[in-house]
Amino acid sequence: MRFRTLVYFLLIISWLFGCENLEKTRTIKLAHGLDVTHSVHLALVEMGVDLERLSGGKLQLEIYPSQQLGTERQCLELLQIGSLDMTKVSVGVLENFAPKMKVLGLPFLFRDRQHSFNVLDGPIGKMLLKDGEKYWLKGLGYYDAGSRSFYTINKPINSPKDLEGLKIRVMESVTSMDMVTSLGGSPTPISWGELYTALQQGVVDGAENNPPSFYLSRHYEVCKYYSLDEHTVMPDVLLAGTHLWKKLSTEEQGWLTKAVENSISYQRKLWMESEEEALNAVKQAGVQIIRPDKTLFSEKSADIYAQYKDREDLYKIIQDIQETQ
Repeated sequence: MRFRTLVYFLLIISWLFGCENLEKTRTIKLAHGLDVTHSVHLALVEMGVDLERLSGGKLQLEIYPSQQLGTERQCLELLQIGSLDMTKVSVGVLENFAPKMKVLGLPFLFRDRQHSFNVLDGPIGKMLLKDGEKYWLKGLGYYDAGSRSFYTINKPINSPKDLEGLKIRVMESVTSMDMVTSLGGSPTPISWGELYTALQQGVVDGAENNPPSFYLSRHYEVCKYYSLDEHTVMPDVLLAGTHLWKKLSTEEQGWLTKAVENSISYQRKLWMESEEEALNAVKQAGVQIIRPDKTLFSEKSADIYAQYKDREDLYKIIQDIQETQ
């Protein structure tokens, strides 16, 4: 009898210690829509390793890539209701949840890559990240997503005139739709996961995205023309749900913030390498790389900016971005 009591006592002690260890470890669930070979996913994996190291194992990251938990829009909705902790989305999708973010989707907003980093990593970028907090979205930082350009199935794009009559896939973004319309194309919102089939079946005539996404999605198998007009620089944004952020202690928030900062630096280095690799790969696969006169596109889309003059808050942000050195 005493032996059975002792065993029972030891089991209770073991269970209690087990629960204590579980309470000491918090698993953060993060979902995104990109391929596991994408620079963003690799940076998120690195972030998980970093987070576990910084926290001494108290915080761990569980990653669900390739739209396993839904589209970017669906992941944002899961964040808002507390069913998901973190996600990575394009700023084009985020503008539907944090309205001020739409300025980052304007065509030819940035002079070059360094200008975009100066804006995103500075006061303007930090202010825009805060815009989502009232919608339960805590912005943590920006990953490099390069410049977006047009790729098409049957027709090369040498000037905006070549876009006339073409159905071009865009994200669920009013700004992206306005941009394609201003250049003469017909914008068609389609989720990223459905785009390959849509291109194959001729639902759309083309799409627009950065070189690594064009390559890793294998859209080059269908689209044989890639016109590097580089009309927009739309970063990816890493977010946490405010429900998660409020649960974390100040120390835990510090660990996560540091891990995010490290992952951003790491991803931006990987991105530069992946852009060159992607362009070389699609070229070898038979894609014709076109380098059109960008001024033809920038001049054609300039009227979009006039639409923002009635929105003083947004127009001021645009002016501040243009004045940033």
